[in-house]
Amino acid sequence: MLAIISPNLYNCNMKSYDVVIFGGGTAGCACAWNCAKFGLKTLLLEKNSYLGGAMTGALVIPIMKSGDNQINTDFYNELTKQMRAYSAQITYQGNQGWFNPQILKIVLENVLSTAGVEILYGFDTKILSPCNVTIDTNNIYKINSDKLSVYIEAKYYVDATGNCDFSKLINCEFLDDSQDFQPMSLRFIMSGVNLKTLGNWLLELDSDRNVTTVQEIDGGTHLSTAYTWDTDKHWALAPLFDKAVEFDELKDSDRNYFQIFTVAGTSDSVAFNCPRLVKRYNPNNIQDVSSALIEGRQAIFRISEFCKKYFKGFEKAYISDIADSVGVRVSRRIKGKYIYRIEDLRSGKKFEHPAVISNYPVDVHNAQKEASTLEMTGEYQLPIESLMSADYENLFVAGRCLSADYMAQGALRVQASCFSMGEAIAKYIARI
Repeated sequence: MLAIISPNLYNCNMKSYDVVIFGGGTAGCACAWNCAKFGLKTLLLEKNSYLGGAMTGALVIPIMKSGDNQINTDFYNELTKQMRAYSAQITYQGNQGWFNPQILKIVLENVLSTAGVEILYGFDTKILSPCNVTIDTNNIYKINSDKLSVYIEAKYYVDATGNCDFSKLINCEFLDDSQDFQPMSLRFIMSGVNLKTLGNWLLELDSDRNVTTVQEIDGGTHLSTAYTWDTDKHWALAPLFDKAVEFDELKDSDRNYFQIFTVAGTSDSVAFNCPRLVKRYNPNNIQDVSSALIEGRQAIFRISEFCKKYFKGFEKAYISDIADSVGVRVSRRIKGKYIYRIEDLRSGKKFEHPAVISNYPVDVHNAQKEASTLEMTGEYQLPIESLMSADYENLFVAGRCLSADYMAQGALRVQASCFSMGEAIAKYIARI
């Protein structure tokens, strides 16, 4: 039996729950809300001072559409409804997942608290320590029960930390991490943009509507465009980036991936899905993450100056927000009761208990030119067994750290699927 506690939290006093969830990001919030709706006493532990994870802390917007037959979408639909009531959501190009990340922090707290979730901020698994008890795990000692029990007593535990921080603490087995990590990104937002001018200029510059779109919604202009340094297609923005690199206004690596789009609930803001950092940083290493943040902020300044000089509508723009954390696409992945493989995905294999149904492509970023993967697939399913720890029968994992191989994880890491994972776990627990 494993017993752990933060000495700053409960002073070794026992507290009992039906479900304890580590991580208040995309998957963790969906799981917590559904658990509470099913009448389960639920504790959500989050290391930051806000909920939302990558959506809010890393500014990862929008939530990408992942097919027309998604399952386990109750929480996502409720969240969309509540965001709309706050005038902080739009449906753009058929996708309802366009949110304002700052207002989302408020809405998430309201939605979860109303459902009955107990939220505790400032709780980091790194500060967990023994509390006058013996620590045993199945991976070290053979014991009679293979159930996990922690000092914050609960029947079930969910690791939704993204990096499997809790599962690592209790010696779970992980999948091979020897493959290169996908490059990290550090997102930011610029405000003071004349969106009407920018939209008209983009439409005139680029005729490819698979890349550049502009749409009037509720009296406001919303837009999206992109560019990469890959040469597999024509990019209308390429001459601008070429010129900026030639005159040392951008580093060559600054232009490896560039994507911008407007922010719901604002009239003059543009969000950047960049810079993408080409150096191989390990998201599980604090020194690497620190270096990535420093490098990313320097790149953000260069890119913002570039946009003010080269993009019409950006003349009076300024940096209004920089993500608190880097965007991580893949990190530590647990070994579950079922390891989901790319062959399962490509074949559209069916499962008795699907947690996710999606058709989002296999999207694996690579720091090298012409090396990234964006593979369109048919519809596929993820089984609930890929969200169950192989080591403990009452430990679940939700989010990008699921039990899947490197390529399959590249399709399943997106937020719509993470919502479904968290909800599927809650529904499974409620049935037990």
